[in-house]
Amino acid sequence: MTLEIPPAAPELAEVAGEEQPTTPVGVGKTRRTSLVFAQIALISWALISALPLLWAVMSSFKTDNALFTHPWLPSLNIQLGNFSKAWNRAHLGRYFLNTIIVVGFGVTLTILFSSMAAYVISRFEFRGKRVVYYLFTAGLAFPVFLALVPLYGIMQSLGLLNSYVGLILVYVAYSLPFSVFFLTAFFETLPRSIAEAALIDGATHFGVFFRVMVPMARPGLISVGTFNFVGQWNQFLLPLVLITDPNKFLLSQGIANLAVSQNYNSSYAVLFAALTLTMLPLVVVYVLFQRWVQEGMTAGAIK
Repeated sequence: MTLEIPPAAPELAEVAGEEQPTTPVGVGKTRRTSLVFAQIALISWALISALPLLWAVMSSFKTDNALFTHPWLPSLNIQLGNFSKAWNRAHLGRYFLNTIIVVGFGVTLTILFSSMAAYVISRFEFRGKRVVYYLFTAGLAFPVFLALVPLYGIMQSLGLLNSYVGLILVYVAYSLPFSVFFLTAFFETLPRSIAEAALIDGATHFGVFFRVMVPMARPGLISVGTFNFVGQWNQFLLPLVLITDPNKFLLSQGIANLAVSQNYNSSYAVLFAALTLTMLPLVVVYVLFQRWVQEGMTAGAIK
């Protein structure tokens, strides 16, 4: 029989003359200095990102004369009529509707297809699994502009030019690589026991996915949906190539057309108002879903 001697308490250790580990004096000061520099860097980055947007919003409430004479000062004579002029002159109502249709279906289909593919890759073992995963991730290294010429030919041969269906399919195809890459890591962090219990209770694989895994993966799905919404809403190159009918222009094309068609007679204050209206949905979406975006990014980083 052996006797285990418990470790001595810190007070007894000090009495016995044992040296206790202490933090070097310079380490705490170094950490505080690093924290200060990190905060300064983050604040600087926030100002660099936010000031141009705030300046554009401020300019949308000015007259053209005030915009050129006092570009950095807010105007006391607020011009709310710039927004109505932008809405009517630039046909933003029609472009908004077109964009909402394309981006709404594009984001929905992207979330659906990418979540199903990521769930299968992360939870099932099959031959060629890694090859499929690497093919998806390889799409992250493929720039969009390299495929414009062959993409135009394919869409023309399929009769999908000037078609919302064709543009939605292209949006989904270019959004899948990042979405599958992100959601695969996210699904791997979810517990397997709940899905196994559902299968034992008689649920099908489709039932497990839609009724068990999708609710558990809500933060990741919202994060992917938010990122894809921002990317597809701001897309300009693909609609410019695939949509040539002015009645089917999206917002990015409509604002560019407003800036070009007016030549030197365009109202810059009205143009800034149009830009503000275009940015507004992005800000609203991020403000509404930022908590889930942070949760999704954190859960994906833990894996």
